[in-house]
Amino acid sequence: MAVPESDTVGASAHGAPTRPPLPGGRWARDGSLAGRIVKIGLLGLFTALGAWALLPLYLAGNWLGLGLVVAVVALVYHVYLSRRAVPAKYLVPGVLFLLAFQILPVLYTMSTSVTNMSDGHRGDKQQAINAVESLSVTRAPDSEEYVLTVATTGDPDTGELVFLLTDGGGEAFVGDADGLAGLGGATVDASGKVTEAFGYTILSPVQVNARSAELEEFAVPTGSGTGIRSSGLSTAYEGTAVRSYDAGCDCVTDGETGTVYVADDERGAFVSEDGDRLPQGWRVNVGLDNFARFLLDPTFASSFFGILVWNIVFAVAVTGLVFVVGLAVALTLHVPRMRGKVVYRILVVLPYAMSSLAMYLLWRDMFNTDFGLFNRMLGLQVDWFGNAWSARAAVILANVWLGYPYMFLVSTGALQAIPRELEQAARIDGASAWQAFRHVTLPLLMVAMTPILVAVFAFNFNNFNAVWLLTRGGPLFSDNSTAGATDLLITYTYRLAFNEATAQYGYAAALSVMIFVIVSVISVVSLWRSRALKEVD
Repeated sequence: MAVPESDTVGASAHGAPTRPPLPGGRWARDGSLAGRIVKIGLLGLFTALGAWALLPLYLAGNWLGLGLVVAVVALVYHVYLSRRAVPAKYLVPGVLFLLAFQILPVLYTMSTSVTNMSDGHRGDKQQAINAVESLSVTRAPDSEEYVLTVATTGDPDTGELVFLLTDGGGEAFVGDADGLAGLGGATVDASGKVTEAFGYTILSPVQVNARSAELEEFAVPTGSGTGIRSSGLSTAYEGTAVRSYDAGCDCVTDGETGTVYVADDERGAFVSEDGDRLPQGWRVNVGLDNFARFLLDPTFASSFFGILVWNIVFAVAVTGLVFVVGLAVALTLHVPRMRGKVVYRILVVLPYAMSSLAMYLLWRDMFNTDFGLFNRMLGLQVDWFGNAWSARAAVILANVWLGYPYMFLVSTGALQAIPRELEQAARIDGASAWQAFRHVTLPLLMVAMTPILVAVFAFNFNNFNAVWLLTRGGPLFSDNSTAGATDLLITYTYRLAFNEATAQYGYAAALSVMIFVIVSVISVVSLWRSRALKEVD
């Protein structure tokens, strides 16, 4: 009697059973049709993102970035179109996100920390020479005029400015800090204004006015001693530079005053004999000078170490207080026979459920001198944010109020995981309630809480919003306008990098590296010290 083919199980040549085929003779390894459609859709989306990233890299001439994007796209296709690289299918997304959002920013910050990068020292030496010459351009009576359209190479608010120019013959050009080039494929209206250009974002009059200060300082170098500058919002002119660069002496000569500025390659600037230097410089490697600056220079060292001490006090105080308050509330609501615990827990968690941004602004208004809640209720006229110690107390109080609900939730979960029989056995053996908590409950609780406390400490050490939204780091010290009484290292770094007339990116990057090292060392030491708690576990 023949056995139906559908009832047989396949066997190898050695008699070992093999996996039965799916209906229709197809194997499960190919996946379902829906799975294939999802895979194709995701790969198509990833390819579109890669193509979107390639265009600006190509226009900027960033060949390294271009090659990196192509390599990543090729890797993703190789992994997800292969039937063998199963583990990589799960590892690749996490590794790519880790590289993009953690490793590369850290490496870029570290590379910036050993340079003099700041306002006036962002580009290379040739860009500095172009800026020196083009920004000293003066208009001659017979200078050529262009119809001007202001555009950017990216975001209208932050992208690099470019000039889209049309001469008297209707020919279009594009000019940036590197020079002038022809503009092909542009759409020009009857007045000569460029209305559309591939790869550029044309700014509206409102957007141009918002960047008028940058526009006044922007010029396009067109050759030795000449450049193009704007005259209003719709015209530009080509003029002659007062300051010119001579490669023979590696210097810049001012044609009006006769002053000679010699290139100083160690400082990345053109410096005259009397010590004056031009504001246009270039980026150079300064080694560990930025680190030595805030460790050894008296002016910067006093600010750095003062802020560091307050930073540690703030992080320890907030972490300790939120732990004590959150645990106390959790113990209070952990009583078995207490009624209405659900309502109480909801009320306790409310601060954590609200927007921290809105809560910080609310607390700032509550500490207002004239109409703040605290002064109204207590009948005081205290300038909470005008005095160093009252401002620090206000910052700590606001953060404890916002942070203790989280610690309450964590403590509640940890307490529920500890058997009540252990505490009851201790009480039967004659221990008081405090002794039972101190020697039984708390050690078991700390096994779960110690890593969380370390994480809370690290978060508060870099809690930018906690200070910036309340006090902006103030009150500022009378002898140092870059440091305040409530500044954390992160807000001090932000002020140096983005809130100064001469933004000091290299110095701020060095501070960021130091913050990373400090937090890492404290976290590692804390977790290593907590290994003793494993004996309790």
